[in-house]
Parts: sequence; structure tokens; C-alpha cells
Amino acid sequence: MTSLVEGAKRLVGRGDDVPARIEGLRLAAEAARGRLDDALVDEAARIAVRAGERLSLSGNHTVVALAGATGSGKSSTFNALTGLDLAAIGVRRPTTSWTMACAWGAEGAGELMDWVGVPKRHQVSRNSMLDGPREERDLEGLVLLDLPDHDSTEVSHHVEVDRLVKLADMLVWVLDPQKYADAAIHDRYLRPLASHREIMLVALNHIDEVPTHQRASMVADLERLLEADGLGGVPVIATSARHGDGIPELRRAISQRVAAKKATRARLMADVSAAATRMLEVNGDAKPGDVARDRKDELVSAFADAAGVPTVVHAVEQSTRRRAAAATGWPVTAWLGRLKPDPLKRLHLDLGARGKELTGRARTSVPEASPVQRARVDIAVRSAADAASAALTPPWAAAVRRASVSRLDDLGDALDGAVSSVDLGVSRTPVWWRLVQVLQWAIVLLALGGAAWLGVLAVMGYLQLPEPTTPSYGGFPVPTSMLVGGVALGILLGLVCRVLVGWSARRRARSVDRRLRSAIGGVTEHLVLTPIEGEITAYRTVRDGLAAALR
Repeated sequence: MTSLVEGAKRLVGRGDDVPARIEGLRLAAEAARGRLDDALVDEAARIAVRAGERLSLSGNHTVVALAGATGSGKSSTFNALTGLDLAAIGVRRPTTSWTMACAWGAEGAGELMDWVGVPKRHQVSRNSMLDGPREERDLEGLVLLDLPDHDSTEVSHHVEVDRLVKLADMLVWVLDPQKYADAAIHDRYLRPLASHREIMLVALNHIDEVPTHQRASMVADLERLLEADGLGGVPVIATSARHGDGIPELRRAISQRVAAKKATRARLMADVSAAATRMLEVNGDAKPGDVARDRKDELVSAFADAAGVPTVVHAVEQSTRRRAAAATGWPVTAWLGRLKPDPLKRLHLDLGARGKELTGRARTSVPEASPVQRARVDIAVRSAADAASAALTPPWAAAVRRASVSRLDDLGDALDGAVSSVDLGVSRTPVWWRLVQVLQWAIVLLALGGAAWLGVLAVMGYLQLPEPTTPSYGGFPVPTSMLVGGVALGILLGLVCRVLVGWSARRRARSVDRRLRSAIGGVTEHLVLTPIEGEITAYRTVRDGLAAALR
């Protein structure tokens, strides 16, 4: 996708260069695949391929197709223009059953006629032995086609005409005075090709069969019909292939365009522009912002709630309090705290390194998301998709919505994996816990020493043994001070540590919350934002490609 974007951006700045416009359409069709209507995209892709192929063939030849209905005199006109009786002319019901091609200038013409699809046996070169003396060079570079009748009863003839009308560089419509207003040719060919008027000529043949005083009005009426078809300005030449009337004018009009060598480029650009215009109508040209990113915090919050992050954070705080109380509390009573279950172990979040080695990845027992939490996730995802596609046309908005939920089937496992992969840090014991623990045991030993001293004195008094002199300090016997002071200091230190433990537990819980939300952010990025941005990138590629195609 990155290469598509870079290619489209390069093309936009290359003006109306023909290869750049063709490549722009190709890139747009490639990026629009699966997002816009398949028929529209397929047609654009075919036109880009066809235009590229035509561009690689002879640029010195112009393919001009004579098209028309049965009896319009196409074959007679073809023979008159070539100066050879090449096209068969029927007697009872004139009809052309196959395409005949005649080329002026042999170099490159054969390959071009093969690409057009004219069989070898129906190809003639004016430089061949059939010509005799070389004729004037006014049609040098012309490849003239005599197409089958578009109104033939043979379906294959219709298909052949439709195919060659798309391939010819220039179209000459040979019309009959009796059928020039026939809806069949106007609705099927002329009107749909309104964007191609620069590469068209119209020959009103059999003009000799029309009274002289009616000819001008008939030509004017035909021009009016062409104007209604969107083909205003297309030259109309009255001809009679039978008597030669208008044939020099038609020949001159064709030769001028062949000599200018602009018909091929005009045809390619007309095809590319028409396809790009049709795509643009569906694609649109809005400039979406990076709005999905603005919704990331909302997504992370919803995903974190669904993943049970508040539950884990609360368990971390409680577990930290429990472990800290056991480490820093008064040892005489601190052991009672160990009897309480560890909240993290209940959630399978305290397996340790060896536990994860056995399971491959630690699985948590965090409660599954509730319906309310799942609904919040759905709303957050929908909001992100809607915000990203607000300026886009319905097909692209639908594509963004599909992409936003395309990976949500993996949400449960991804969230569980994210939670279990975060180091909660509860297994690490702070240094001050160890120092307090050493101090508490020192105080306990002090109290026990005082208690033992007093016990010895009591036993000696009970046995009526002479008591040793008991030292005192501040008016209090030292052993009594040791016992009472040790107990008091131990309890006081435990109370002070409880305050410090509460602060430490809350601090650790906030740190874990940040790390968990960071991990959840990665899940959000992978499952929602990246697919959405992929569609936005594809949209920009199509938009830039169409801009290049329409320069």
C-alpha cells in the first residue's frame, strides 16, 4: 500500500503526461478494488491496461474505424478511401461480416493490426505489391478499419463492433439519410461516447439520393441530433461513396488528424478521463483528517474496561498491601496476613517465570467482559470509524466500518495476552521493606531479650535465690524497658509502615495501570486503528490517482 501512495503522489505532480495519467488510473483501480463497485473498477483497470498497451505500440500510426449500420455504405466508403476494392459489397443485403484493415506505411502497422485483432488474411498494406505505383503520401501512418454492421442480426458482429470501437484511435460514423436518426446508434454508441467527440467524424453517406434542396437541412438536422447527444462541434461531411461526392473532404479531414498524430493521444486521454470521471463520482475527492487517532484514548479506555484492567489494578494494590504488611508489619502478628489469599493468584497473574514457561503464555482468570462493557467497545469502535469516514462517500464509509470490526474476533485473546504480558512488578521487594523487616526483627529480639531477662529474675525470686543487681535507666529497669519498649516500638513502626505501604501500593497500582493501558493501546492499534488507516490510505491513493488521471 505504501508503494501505491508514493506512486500516486509522484503522478499528481507530472502534469498531463500520458503515461502518468494512465498510471494514475491504474493505481486508482488497484487501490479501489473491493471498495468501489467491481464493474466500475474492472472497467477502469481494463482501460488502463488497454491504454498502456496502445501507448507501447506504433505511435506513427493512427487507427481509424469506419462504423455504421447495414446499408450505410461503410464498405463503399472504405474502398473509396483506400482506392482499392478490398471490402466486399453485398448485392441483395449489403453487410460486412468481418473487419478489414488497410495500412499506409508498413513499419509498426502489422503489430498494431495484430493488437487490434484483425486476422492476417484481412490485413492489407498500401506499400505491398497490390498498390502498383506509390500513391500520394497524405494518408501515411493511417490504419483504416471497416467494421461489421452494428445493427447486424449476428451477435458476433455486435461484439466485434463494441470491441473495436474501444480500440480505435479515431471513429468515423457512416450514416444513411434514411437511418441517421435511428435510436440504436445514438443510444448505444454516439451518446455514451460524448466525451470522445474530439476523435470523431460523421459522414452522411448516400447524399446523392437526397434532393439537392434538402441536403443542407438534413445535415443541419443531423448536427442538431449530435448536439443533443453531447457531440456538438463534431464535423459532419456529406458524402457519396458511389459518385465520389465529399470523399476528398473526408479524406482530407482524416489525413489532417493522422498527420497531426494527436488522435491516439486524444483517444487514450478520453478513455482515461471518462473512466476516472465515473470513478470520481462514486469515490469523491474529500480530504479526511487523521481523526481516528483522536479517538484512541476513548478506544483504549473501552478496551481496558473490557479487559478487566480496573480489576487487575485493584488486585495489584491489594496484593502489594498484603505482601508489604507481611514484610514490614510487627512479626508477632504479621504472619496472620499470609493466611489471606493473594488477589493476583486468583486472577492467574502471579505465575512467575516458570509458570509461563509451562503454559507458553500465562492465561488470566480476569472476568469476561459484561454486555455493558462489550457495548461500550462497540460504540467506541463505531465512533472511531464514523469519525474517520465522516467526509467520505458511502462506499468508502462502509469500507472503513468493515475494516474497523474486521479483526475484533481476536479481541478477547488479544486483550488477555496483553494483560498477561505486562510485568506487574509485584514480585520485586523494595529495599525499604527489607530494612524495615530487619529493624522489626531487631526490635522483636530486643523485646524477647527483655522478657527473658525478666523471666530469669522471676525464677530466681521464686526459688529464693539472691537476685543480681538490675540496672535501670531513667527510673525504669532495663529489662522492663526492653520488653515494653520493644513491643511499643514494633507496634508503632508497624502503624507508620502501614501508611507508607498504602502510598506505595497506590503508586504501584498507578504504574501498572499505565503499563496495562499501554499494552491495550497496542491491541487497539493493531485491531482497530491500523485497519481504519489502511482504508483511509487506500482512499487517498484512489483520490490522488484519479487526480493524476484527470490532470
